[in-house]
Amino acid sequence: MQVEILEKLSPADAAIILERLPERIRTALINHATEIEYPIEAVLEMAIASFLDTEALGFADCKPGRGQ
Repeated sequence: MQVEILEKLSPADAAIILERLPERIRTALINHATEIEYPIEAVLEMAIASFLDTEALGFADCKPGRGQ
């Protein structure tokens, strides 16, 4: 099996992640995505990247530990 490395989350991956989050977090992410008119996968990516690196805009910009 060959694994494809992606720079961005796919809509299918975002759906899987959302399914496993607590309801209040899932709702907040979906509401935020709707409010800023961004795809949910982009909002999830930004949330995770921001957690890892406060200066990152997305996974491609993320350098874990840099913001610490």
